Amino acid sequence: MSFEAKLAELGIELPPVAPPVAAYVPAVVTGSYVYTSGQLPFVAGALPTTGKVGDTAELVSADDAKAFARTAVLNALAAVRAEIGSLDRVTRIVKLVGFVASDPAFTGQPGVINGASELLGEIFGDAGRHARSAVGVAVLPLDSPVELELVVEFA
Repeated sequence: MSFEAKLAELGIELPPVAPPVAAYVPAVVTGSYVYTSGQLPFVAGALPTTGKVGDTAELVSADDAKAFARTAVLNALAAVRAEIGSLDRVTRIVKLVGFVASDPAFTGQPGVINGASELLGEIFGDAGRHARSAVGVAVLPLDSPVELELVVEFA
């Protein structure tokens, strides 16, 4: 099954490529790799929520942040598709870098970024197995709870 067909089977429609919020492009191709810029969990051009992730009521929950990581990786895949024409050209998801705006006491960044990693596995199977970093940071652009970058190999 093609990766584009797998998206359809999963009921996923990639969003339009999110326009840059500063002086950069959403993705760059060099050789047989696509490098995405940091992708936020924009939905229809807006962040669904803002703030730090943590374990208290006034913070973004880890479960919500995991869902935002899933949204952000869909935005990254939209940027990849815009550069190479079709996700069927993907041969490997090489690396995922995930940033989580974290309360100082929060240590669940890997679980948050699993929202993106698990979806990549669902879509790409073995080609979606990737190297990864899950990093806690003090703040992200626009006060987003998560931000993701992908490195994707294609043919």
